Amino acid sequence: MSAKPIKSPSPSRQIAFHQLLVAARKSWLMGALTEALSIADPKVVKEQLAIYVPADVQKILAAAGVRDEHVFPVPVVLEAKPTLIGYYRLLLGIPQKGFYKSDTGMGQFKSMETRGLLKPGRRPDLESFCAAMARGLAGLVRQMAPQFSSRDVMELPLLTLGSQFQGGNNNTIGKRATLDVFLSVAELVKDHLVTRQERTITIRNASGRKVVIALAADPDIRIQEEFSGELRNKVAIEIKGGSDVSNAHNRAGEAEKSHQKAKQEGFRDYWTIISKAGLNVEKLKSESPTTNDWFDVAQVLGREGADWDLFKSRFADAAGIPLAP
Repeated sequence: MSAKPIKSPSPSRQIAFHQLLVAARKSWLMGALTEALSIADPKVVKEQLAIYVPADVQKILAAAGVRDEHVFPVPVVLEAKPTLIGYYRLLLGIPQKGFYKSDTGMGQFKSMETRGLLKPGRRPDLESFCAAMARGLAGLVRQMAPQFSSRDVMELPLLTLGSQFQGGNNNTIGKRATLDVFLSVAELVKDHLVTRQERTITIRNASGRKVVIALAADPDIRIQEEFSGELRNKVAIEIKGGSDVSNAHNRAGEAEKSHQKAKQEGFRDYWTIISKAGLNVEKLKSESPTTNDWFDVAQVLGREGADWDLFKSRFADAAGIPLAP
């Protein structure tokens, strides 16, 4: 009797998770914290840590060679990078659904984690957040055996992040990728900000005109510029998360349908952000001839690479703003 053939498992889901992981590094993991600490005033960070970190825990962390600010939140750091709410949630191992339940009082911070949104006029109670998280994190440090280490700081968040990714279906993964691209865009334009809402960013460009960047259903992100009090459609951006090579051309075809609608609405440029790894881009172009520019989704989410550099340049040109160094 012949042996049953062994079917090779597909890497597509793990590649999709990797796309989300590179985005998480910019929002929820140590890379994001390092960036925020480079912005925040170190003197203020130190003063605030003294408020929230118990003396015995300071000694445990010092003996382990772990910096207090790598474990405990302080308001000045969260103001520098609001998405870091997720870093401390993941370090404690709390899923989003449980963390933001109505009876936890954490709902006011959800838009900070998921959208990087901190409204100046409606600032959440960051002091109470830091005090509450400090109690849980102090317990974590005290009860870890063997001794809490810098490796724990790096790896513990991944356990919860992995289950968070695993719990999402393809549609959820695609929506998360779109939100993460929007966060990347928000970073590009932060020096020109006029207003920031959950789904809309308004900036003022070098010509003094308002430019609106909005999350939408179709296209995923739209760039509009104000002329004589009227918004004119400029760029339609379609974002196709996921990485199944066999389905890539279907995703490109879906982008084409959206761009055709955008063309009827008067948009002038059409960009598609999609996984390009292992694909023939010329074939993708045949599936969406309306697309002017193709960008690799992993590079845009990770904010590095040739496609990210090109995206930054094209975006700055479309929005009419100088390219940030």
